[in-house]
Amino acid sequence: MKHKKPSISENLASLSVQYGVYPAELFQSLVKAKENKKAQCQGLSVEYRGSVDGEAIFLIKQENNVLVQFRVPEETLLEKEMTFDNWMNSDKIQRQIAKQNPAEPMSFSIKDLRHGMKKVNLGAKVLQVEEPRMVHTQFGNSALLANAIIEDETGKIKLCLWDQQVKAVSTGDEIQISNASVATFKGEKQLRLGKTGAVTVTQPGNSGTKTQAKTESKEKVICA
Repeated sequence: MKHKKPSISENLASLSVQYGVYPAELFQSLVKAKENKKAQCQGLSVEYRGSVDGEAIFLIKQENNVLVQFRVPEETLLEKEMTFDNWMNSDKIQRQIAKQNPAEPMSFSIKDLRHGMKKVNLGAKVLQVEEPRMVHTQFGNSALLANAIIEDETGKIKLCLWDQQVKAVSTGDEIQISNASVATFKGEKQLRLGKTGAVTVTQPGNSGTKTQAKTESKEKVICA
């Protein structure tokens, strides 16, 4: 019985989990390698090996070690609006993520965050909190939503804030995020607190006291 070859999404999602790169970045590296023979994606090198029957052949290496070789339909490389949101959601990839993520929360840097991570702890500074807005959830009720941009010394990411979390966080605050998860929306990584996550202000940007806000399970619409 022949085994089905992994799809491009499976190959890139698996590499993303193993080597801490985002699938969109890897895909763009394939496009560049097709044009220039070689491309770099953080610690991975991508080599274009030629085309056969309308499929481009790529070799992925880390330093001198060959990781994988696979084919991609050339028409796929021409797609301008490739979506990557669901690539990490297959059972196989989720098992791989679970195997690599410990059962207990760990402290991470923003640059190390990958789609599908759970139980993430993170310290950061709030750069911006957008104007809150009321949104309708899938249960038919309303909730207050605001997106914040946070950063550490390694990068920036969007944090989705709901209800009392919106009022607890201000621009300039130093915060500690606990038990969060990493998701994507329109190709952009986001931190979400879900049912069990919390955000604590450890150092207010202005005068104030330390506060903590947990979600009340209203995170049922996608942040934007």
